[in-house]
Amino acid sequence: MTPPTAPLDVLVVAPHPDDAEIGVGGTLIRCQREGLRTGVVDLTTGEPTPHGSLEIRARETAAATKILGLDWRRNLGLPNRSLEPTLDARRALATVFRITRPKLILAPYWEDSHPDHIAASSLVDAARFWAKLSRSDMPGEPYLPPRVLYYFSIHLRIHPQPAFVFDISDAIEAKLEAIRCFESQLITGRSTEFPTALDDIRDRARYWGWSIHAKYGEPFASRETLRVASLREWLA
Repeated sequence: MTPPTAPLDVLVVAPHPDDAEIGVGGTLIRCQREGLRTGVVDLTTGEPTPHGSLEIRARETAAATKILGLDWRRNLGLPNRSLEPTLDARRALATVFRITRPKLILAPYWEDSHPDHIAASSLVDAARFWAKLSRSDMPGEPYLPPRVLYYFSIHLRIHPQPAFVFDISDAIEAKLEAIRCFESQLITGRSTEFPTALDDIRDRARYWGWSIHAKYGEPFASRETLRVASLREWLA
């Protein structure tokens, strides 16, 4: 696996191609604009699906990656629909963490109806721990990513309490443009009556934006207490 040219600031772990775009597309775009190095590791190809194929999904992913301006993206090729946090999968993802050395990992929220999403969340936690192990034959030097946050790409009709909401007001249109690249998943064969899948994604971002007195937002959860260095942001 080819490493990035420099360590990543932010790495998104996505169960399938399009999960990063739907869950944190606005955050990735904002990070790029701020000069941060961003990447995505897709755990599976997402196939088979009713209107997709390996070739179609690869083209869609490449188009979305260009819009997001990512510095690095790879697909681990783990089994779609039957993703499990096995030792082999843990090793593969821990290797990604060791060679990309992200300062922040964005992982799927741990509660969902989609088994792949639950497995992906568990896999991130285990692989993060394994990535730091010494006296291992895994490629790369031992590394413990210092922070994991969890994004909401949830199929359940639930409303988890986020640790914070990130303002993506000036990135919402680019986020939606990236999501539209996955035509086989979100447009082809779907109803064109309002609200469409894209309408739902925009509306959820609008709700989270409303919750922080902004136009659009993306929520994040944390298992650990978050540090605040200055209250100046809250005084703006």
